[in-house]
Amino acid sequence: MFEPSALPRVFAVPPGADFPKVLVDGLRQRFDGRPPDALARVQLVINTRRMARRVRDLFDQGPPCLLPRLSLVTDLGESADLAQIPPAIPPLRRRLELTQLIAKLLDQQPDLAARSSLFDLSDSLAALIDEMQGEGVSPEAIRQLDVSDMSGHWARAQAFIGIADQFMESGTDTLDAQARQRRVVENLIARWQVSPPAHPVILAGSTGSRGTTLVLMQAVARLPQGALVLPGYDFDQPEHVWSNLDDALTSEDHPQYRFRKLMLGLGLGPDQIQPWTPDQAPSPARNKLISLALRPAPVTDAWMTEGLHLADLNGATKDVTLIEASSPRAEALAIALRLRQAVETGQTAALITPDRMLTRQVSAALDRWNILPDDSAGLPLQLSPPGRFLRHVAELFARRLDGEALLTLLKHPLCHDGGDRGAHLLHTRDLELDLRRHGPPFPDSVSLTAFAIRNEAPEDWVSWVIDAFCDQYQPDEQPLSDWVARLRTLAETISAGATGEPGTLWDKNAGQKALAVMAALEGEAHHGGAMTAHDFADLLGALLSGEEVRDRDAPHPHLMIWGTLEARVQGADLLLLGGLNEGSWPETAAPDPWLNRQMRNEAGLLLPERRIGLSAHDFQQAIGAPEVVLTRATRSDDAETVPSRWLNRMTNLLQGLPEQGGTDALAAMRARGQKWLDWAETLEHAPQIAAAHRPSPRPPVAARPRRLSVTEIKRLIRDPYAIYARHVLRLKPLDPLVQAPDALLRGIVIHKVLEQFVRDSVLDPALLSRENFLKRAEALLLQHVAWPTARKLWLARLERITDSFLSAEIHRRTDGGPVAFEVGMRLALAPLDFTIAGRADRIDRSGQGALRIIDYKTGTPPTESQQAKFDKQLLIEAALAEQGGIEGFDPLPVAQAIFIGMGGTYKEVPAPLQKEPTDKVLAELKELISAYLEPDQGFSSRRMLHKDTDVGDYDHLARFGEWDRSAETAPEDLT
Repeated sequence: MFEPSALPRVFAVPPGADFPKVLVDGLRQRFDGRPPDALARVQLVINTRRMARRVRDLFDQGPPCLLPRLSLVTDLGESADLAQIPPAIPPLRRRLELTQLIAKLLDQQPDLAARSSLFDLSDSLAALIDEMQGEGVSPEAIRQLDVSDMSGHWARAQAFIGIADQFMESGTDTLDAQARQRRVVENLIARWQVSPPAHPVILAGSTGSRGTTLVLMQAVARLPQGALVLPGYDFDQPEHVWSNLDDALTSEDHPQYRFRKLMLGLGLGPDQIQPWTPDQAPSPARNKLISLALRPAPVTDAWMTEGLHLADLNGATKDVTLIEASSPRAEALAIALRLRQAVETGQTAALITPDRMLTRQVSAALDRWNILPDDSAGLPLQLSPPGRFLRHVAELFARRLDGEALLTLLKHPLCHDGGDRGAHLLHTRDLELDLRRHGPPFPDSVSLTAFAIRNEAPEDWVSWVIDAFCDQYQPDEQPLSDWVARLRTLAETISAGATGEPGTLWDKNAGQKALAVMAALEGEAHHGGAMTAHDFADLLGALLSGEEVRDRDAPHPHLMIWGTLEARVQGADLLLLGGLNEGSWPETAAPDPWLNRQMRNEAGLLLPERRIGLSAHDFQQAIGAPEVVLTRATRSDDAETVPSRWLNRMTNLLQGLPEQGGTDALAAMRARGQKWLDWAETLEHAPQIAAAHRPSPRPPVAARPRRLSVTEIKRLIRDPYAIYARHVLRLKPLDPLVQAPDALLRGIVIHKVLEQFVRDSVLDPALLSRENFLKRAEALLLQHVAWPTARKLWLARLERITDSFLSAEIHRRTDGGPVAFEVGMRLALAPLDFTIAGRADRIDRSGQGALRIIDYKTGTPPTESQQAKFDKQLLIEAALAEQGGIEGFDPLPVAQAIFIGMGGTYKEVPAPLQKEPTDKVLAELKELISAYLEPDQGFSSRRMLHKDTDVGDYDHLARFGEWDRSAETAPEDLT
């Protein structure tokens, strides 16, 4: 196939060309007119399975021929006699072993790192071991690095890197995948040196970015019938620029750096790299423009000289569109519109971006036209239904069962789908309402049994819920194998449901992948040692996140979404390069906790800029396509963005070449992009909807409430609309599912503490002691508050005010004492046909026979001024008492009414009975009630709230926010 040559054979394909297509065309051209079996003798080595499939598809398109032998770089040596090289250790086993060793190290030296970073450290260390093996760097080379300026950090890093030594020096029987691949390649090269293959061997599509691959490429290029075919080689880059790419520290982020490194290893110059086919790139002028724009930083002064020789800038950019959107949403919608047009015109189009959020937004925008793109990345397994289900089940082991966790699983589509799921969802709804109404915050077998009695739920369903969900919390460590077995058993039980029929947890593509992850974990679990439930849940989430699931629906055949890796092996009529911002494309280099750039360079490891260089090469290849759309958002959700360095270079270069038409070309690119942004804005345009008026409904008098509680009078004064919504519309806020130790619960518990303590002390005054008070408080907190932290905090607050409360209580006992607790109050307001009702926390009777009304407040008690105008609770209760409205009491005078504040400090605030006598209060109350029984009186929203920041239960119903307190009310007569 090839003529004898003293130099290694290296061919290349220019940026912008469809590499697999050009590769196949070049093979057909070389074997045109030769016997059919000649092509079949060629061994074509491809770097990815995707490219292998594409090459096979291109050959299948005809004309008919015998195919070359296709193999992958990773499989090249497998056909040789490798009996002496055992199979590679599964990556999961190595990860589990590393996790155990790092956990032991952190237990011995907790100051090295936080325990929460256990899995991140093990992943990072595994990646370092992988890289050292792939690049052929020994542990000794790491230990001999000059670390004189970083002794503190290096001492900590060495403690971890010492673990890597154990694995890399553990012998040939325990090789990792990278170590085994390097060993295979070394053996294959040694075999070739003794007996080189007589058939052609062509390695195509690789850039040699990893050490093992680079060694293999050099060996193939030196074979008598060997050759390399490089993708995206810059034939326009001058010799002096190539010579400036020798230093990795300054050139690793350049798109052509890896080719320079290969040429140095082979002893070749740039002019000795030959085109694979005589065909030109889709846009040679654009390739020259991009080549100049991406020059290394030390030689960008070439813009001033070489830029003057750039010709036909208009031709280079006429098929390039630049979209600079104001937001990621606008960017996604503009991309979706361009893709939709491609569908209508029959173009093959692909969106290329590493930004997964952008791809999801574009897919969502396309969904409005029922267009489903072929997304190469798919959905992370952890976000699929089986992945979420398994993670939720694993969380049952890591924390106490609460209502949210229980209902999250009960409502999951994979829960109880073995049979009779409709009845299951009905019972789940009833359980949710019961938990919201009755609690408890942490459901258990007792509370679930009580629910079954109250709602007459089926016994078998309730028994299944109790067995599957209760008592799963396990705070102690267990062997990983036990955790995996428990997880699988419990997940299958929950999926099957009460009927016992097998569920669909392991069905379909996502279920099968989840089952494969579980099977792999089961197989390697004995290497994982013991761990906590939290660690197991984290491990499971990390394993699931490493897998992806493709959409089961048939996507559009001509519309694709690719990552940068997939874009290297595919071709399309139109390419959209999205998310061209710093931090997205290129992605920010991940921090290395072990070695800095200088140390990595000295040791022979890859620099952090390697990924940036590969991304730059992807960009250079993609932007050379026949038609290109470049997109970015000028702002993210919270800040301005920085354009991608490559886009920035290109626009700056064009702006600096006005005489060659650069500024006009850039303006034309932006004008073409603005058209799509204008269309996107038009598509997003919504008709103007007038803001709602401040409501003041006037329902029929017959529908208005005829009974209110004493505490609701404050609400009637401050927010009448809330009374309307609650008593006329009969709307009540739904109780929260996730119960918390909030102010309401604290008030209820503190009232119970005070009531029991004071009631018992009436019979035995000796019980009025600090010790007894705190003992009662602790017992009741333990009984009614399920959160240990809240119990301790609330008890500490009581301890601070106990002495003040006891001192005031003893003083009150000198003039009478308690005679009633939680006593009902009720009074009919004649002639209004209206009833006012309430309940007093405590009633005392003085030595003179007068009453003292006491109300406990766990918040801040209202001031006397607030009581006189708004918070009239105690004043109304005093008026009811003097009118005989207290159950079991004749009309009696009220000497005093007091709010006792039991918050952070003890505080007593008396009601202003002297300034606001009960006769006056009762008259004003009747006047207020009668006003709201008039047909023309509306129930205005937020009439006189204390603060604008106060939040009402019905503000959303009143559409507060579309109006403010300065807005006039809009009365509305209701029928």
